[in-house]
Amino acid sequence: MKTKSIPAFIMLLAGAIACIAGIVSRLDVAGFVRMLLIVLIVFYFLGCIVKIILDSNFKEEVKETTDGENASTEEEAGEDAAAENIDAEGANAQKDE
Repeated sequence: MKTKSIPAFIMLLAGAIACIAGIVSRLDVAGFVRMLLIVLIVFYFLGCIVKIILDSNFKEEVKETTDGENASTEEEAGEDAAAENIDAEGANAQKDE
């Protein structure tokens, strides 16, 4: 699972919600910027924690399914090689004509 963008997504979502809350409550600019900065920093670190938890949980799952995935990719490689052989034979037959 690709988890690289999770901290940024969580941080930006929290920032958007904080912006809406700041506009609705009509905060002054200095208070709004201070609140937004704190929200962005806190939720970035929370996103990093979520990313670490997801990485550790899915790393175990990938190890378990690796054998099954290798078998399917070997089968697909065999099918691709067979298709290439058929194409090559067809090209050779056209040259003979």
